[in-house]
Amino acid sequence: MTEGALAGFTVAVTAERRRNEMAALLERRGARVVSAPAITIIPLIDDDALHAATAACIGLEPHLVVATTGFGFRGWLEAAEGWGIGDQLRTSLRGARILARGPKPCGAIRAAGLTEEWAAKTEANEEILQRLLSEGVAGKRIVVQEHGEPQTEFVDALRSAGAAVVEVPVYRWAMPPDIAPVKRLVDQITGGQIDAVTFTSAPAVKAFFQVAGESEADLRSAFACRTLAACVGPVTAAPLIDRGIPVVMPERYRLGALIKTVTDELPKRAVRLQVAGSTLEVRGHAVLIDDVIHGLAPAAMAILTALARKPGAVVSKDQLAESLPRGNDGHAVDVAVARLRAALGSGKHIETVIKRGYRLRVDEAA
Repeated sequence: MTEGALAGFTVAVTAERRRNEMAALLERRGARVVSAPAITIIPLIDDDALHAATAACIGLEPHLVVATTGFGFRGWLEAAEGWGIGDQLRTSLRGARILARGPKPCGAIRAAGLTEEWAAKTEANEEILQRLLSEGVAGKRIVVQEHGEPQTEFVDALRSAGAAVVEVPVYRWAMPPDIAPVKRLVDQITGGQIDAVTFTSAPAVKAFFQVAGESEADLRSAFACRTLAACVGPVTAAPLIDRGIPVVMPERYRLGALIKTVTDELPKRAVRLQVAGSTLEVRGHAVLIDDVIHGLAPAAMAILTALARKPGAVVSKDQLAESLPRGNDGHAVDVAVARLRAALGSGKHIETVIKRGYRLRVDEAA
């Protein structure tokens, strides 16, 4: 097994865009990666709604333009070029004040030869809306580039304040054509096989729970006590927080920073014990003994995890049987313990307590 900061951990990726990049970054750190895109992006490059919105923007001569994503802003300009109205669109945008929802749209704006007036530090629509309403928008013509779904509350607030708003639907989210990977991921999380799940958009979170359906309560429980929910930023995290699920997120809302957060957080959650003169660290699907990784079969890993929860204490065969992936009897426990001892390379780590069960031989309890 490749060693690294995330060796022995299993991390799920729910993103569609850049999922291969995320998987590569995680695998480079030693993680086992499960990919289950919760949404798919449907470009609207040839869509009549986008063409009509672009024509309206050109004719509107807007006072303000709100750019919400770099991916969407670039796609919008590319579509306009394809229709032969790219220069007209840039002229229209050049005459407006452009507000950006963070640095990513800023990059796309500048690449188009345009300049943003201001960018939201929080990368949230709420900050943009607060700024616009505080300065007043009555009588203003505003173009809002959507990012995957209609910005209903944002647009309604502007219109209520007296603005004329054109919405630009550059792309939209939809459920993936095959939701089987997401269903499998739900089962893996509730079955204790996933150590962390990464989320990069709020629509992906919502779609994930939509697929989960009746398993949502079990998912909440798993995220509360076992599986790390890692989000790229507060907008993505909001649907999880609304469900009472604890989340972690980087200070900088970027993919690389998200991977670093997972890399920093997961090892902190590992159980570390001094066992028979060695340092034993229990991770998701493997154990480190004096920093050497040992991959374990699911049953053996389940037994070790159960013993590590009560270091030095006797755990009965019945209790250990309940921890096995498919449940089983005392004989299955004995077999799993035998395989565990063989995998660890010594019988000194696990002690047999006649007729009672097994215990992990921690140095403090020896």
